[in-house]
Amino acid sequence: MRGTFKLFLGYAPGVGKTYSMLSEAIRRHQRGEDIVIGVVETHGRPRTAELADQLEQIPRRRIEYKGVVFEEMDLDGILTRRPQIVLIDELAHTNIEGSRHRKRYEDVLEVLAANIDVLATMNVQHIESVAPTVQSVTGVMIRETVPDWLVQRADEIVMADLTPEALQTRMRRGDIYGTARAEKALANFFRRGNLIALRELALQHVTKAVDRTLTAYMDAKRIEAHWAVRERVAVCISSNSSSQMLIARGRV
Repeated sequence: MRGTFKLFLGYAPGVGKTYSMLSEAIRRHQRGEDIVIGVVETHGRPRTAELADQLEQIPRRRIEYKGVVFEEMDLDGILTRRPQIVLIDELAHTNIEGSRHRKRYEDVLEVLAANIDVLATMNVQHIESVAPTVQSVTGVMIRETVPDWLVQRADEIVMADLTPEALQTRMRRGDIYGTARAEKALANFFRRGNLIALRELALQHVTKAVDRTLTAYMDAKRIEAHWAVRERVAVCISSNSSSQMLIARGRV
């Protein structure tokens, strides 16, 4: 037996991934389900912090590295507590040296293997095959990624969506970063064109997740009729090194 894996996917900071995850967790807790927070990053956002305060939190583990103390999710604390469901924010996070696993998503795999359900969050730019496209569009190097197979392994993907215009409004109000950072962010990563492209990438991944769910349903029900509801993709490649990226994008 393994736990179920539900992923809240967004296309940029501030679209509401963590807020949506916490809101669902609170509703399920009120129905009597045993839910704890493994790690949630509020980034100083008061409304997110208010929701997080309503749930039990596993204290973070303190790890000293090069004379500095860092706080990481306590994997052993979660496994010892053995809740029904655990919330794990920012799936692409790289753990500090001295942690059992290098990446947070590897912690998630161990939690799932212990038959504990996981609600997790991440942005689309951190998917390995998408990162090069995001870099070419935004000019921002994506240093932390998760493999595509992990996203495809999710039992359910929910897109936390917000129009680019609404997201920019939130940024100007200081709801995402402090107002001192807002104008710089709006002129760089949060340009409208960037946000439109990132949103499309996220929508494509959610659509493909729905396709996989439909295929699994048809297989389980032994439906042999051809339901022509999904696209077919042909990838044209050469010996150019960029073909590797094209193959990866075509596959997903």
